[in-house]
Amino acid sequence: MVASSHVKFIYPPALLPVIYQLGKQFNIVTNIRRADISDSHGWVDIELQGDARDIQRALDWAHQQGLYLEPVVIAVAAAPSS
Repeated sequence: MVASSHVKFIYPPALLPVIYQLGKQFNIVTNIRRADISDSHGWVDIELQGDARDIQRALDWAHQQGLYLEPVVIAVAAAPSS
């Protein structure tokens, strides 16, 4: 079963290669939705797709590498009733 997780990674730019390693090492798809990277810090709003266990292992590993992980909450508005 394919799972999806939407998180924000906050980290120093030196850790940017972590995103590539997530896909390669844990067999998940990484979809960058938004990002802002400067010389001193950065963040990436990223969607991870794959097996739920692989996603969790990837998130645990990313945290161990020094990334701060923040869940992204997506608000969905209901259509107005007629």
